[in-house]
Amino acid sequence: MSSSGRGGGSDGPSLFDAARVSQLSRSAPLSTRMRPRTLDEVVGQAQVLGPGTLLRKAIESDRLASLILWGPPGTGKTTIARIIASTTRAHFVAQSAVSAGVADLRKAVQEARDRLGMHQQRTVLFIDEIHRFNKGQQDAILPHVEDGTVILIGATTENPSFEVNSALLSRSRVVVLRALEDADIVEILRRALADDDRGLGRDRITVDPEAMAALANLANGDARFALNTLEFAATGVLREPDGQRVVTVDLVAEAAQRRAGTYDKSGDDHFDAISALHKTLRGSDPNAALYWLARMLERGDEPLYVARRLVRFASEDVGLADPQALPLAVAAQQAVHFIGMPEGALALAELVVYLALSPKSNAVYRGYKLAVADVESTRNDPVPLHLRNAPTKLMSSLGYGAGYRYAHDYDDGIVGQQNLPDNIRGHIYYQPRDRGYEIELRQRMKRIEEIYSRTMTAPDRSEPEPEPDGEKP
Repeated sequence: MSSSGRGGGSDGPSLFDAARVSQLSRSAPLSTRMRPRTLDEVVGQAQVLGPGTLLRKAIESDRLASLILWGPPGTGKTTIARIIASTTRAHFVAQSAVSAGVADLRKAVQEARDRLGMHQQRTVLFIDEIHRFNKGQQDAILPHVEDGTVILIGATTENPSFEVNSALLSRSRVVVLRALEDADIVEILRRALADDDRGLGRDRITVDPEAMAALANLANGDARFALNTLEFAATGVLREPDGQRVVTVDLVAEAAQRRAGTYDKSGDDHFDAISALHKTLRGSDPNAALYWLARMLERGDEPLYVARRLVRFASEDVGLADPQALPLAVAAQQAVHFIGMPEGALALAELVVYLALSPKSNAVYRGYKLAVADVESTRNDPVPLHLRNAPTKLMSSLGYGAGYRYAHDYDDGIVGQQNLPDNIRGHIYYQPRDRGYEIELRQRMKRIEEIYSRTMTAPDRSEPEPEPDGEKP
């Protein structure tokens, strides 16, 4: 549940602990053995840990506050937490939010309190995947972070704005770690190949340039994946006559089997990808839209979820600039539901290309928002009497339907009459753009406005409101 760093008194490691640590250090995966031990050994996070940065100065001056390390897998969150603890001479306690509970947290806090009183040594409480803690578990840490009993370092792959309590977040500094570049991965791999004590140096392993590039590419910025794949590939290398053992592209492909899985279909990656798809469609870029669609579908996103979002896009961003967009979107959704995957991906691909190349208008979307704003901010006056049906004599005697003008009795099938309550009379919601089919709609609306203006006070030629079972509505 926890592991210790430097400590004193009864907290110090026993002989059995030392033997266990020694055995683990020999049998641990390459990624664990090659963990950086100092800030200078950390690769790829110069923006937050490079010389002269505020965080580095705080660590080196032993004036550290609680941190939330946010970044993709394999970017060094656990490693950085361990280095901080050793650099600041603090005791290091690691817990995983997957398995730890409130009782574990209370025990760690009590031990930290005792350690501070007996040895004047602070405790770094590292919580991996802190986003998996519920509100109660996060609240349990809060007072002890606030009074300084522990220095919290939380690690998360999810946006802490959504996953960490605001109270805890306000008492911590969020440090954003970036995915490693391919050049960073290559540097880490070369260190492992050259290191005789912790790496593969004694095995005289080499990696041909093409294989090195392929491994860095497959790692997707995940150093842990790169190192462990290299170690696995090295087990299948035959020794050359000169004693060298060369890792080839084929060995890398066999060892990796797949690209490193940085995509989380229920986390930030999912929401970032659907945002990218939506915005590239809005930007009329069919190539980018196809890429983001493929990335979501091939990484396991629910295809019907994607289809629902595309239906929304068709009405929100294309609208009546192309009235065929919404029917095509619904047809694509039905196709996915009917034939499933992977064949259904082609229906969605056809749709995203169509949507990307369609003229765009958010006039319907904006019009509806304006109407909602009036519903929410103005008094909801009764429906005007002439727009109400009068299915009973009582309702008719009260004036329901009186003065209603039946549009089909007038030229052009249009007649002017007041269709909104008095308090919002004349409000405009739908304003078509000069794009696609909405150009025609704008012209049609202009003609309707002219007819309304001309006929609003014209003599009433409509017939009395028919009975409910009549032909007229």
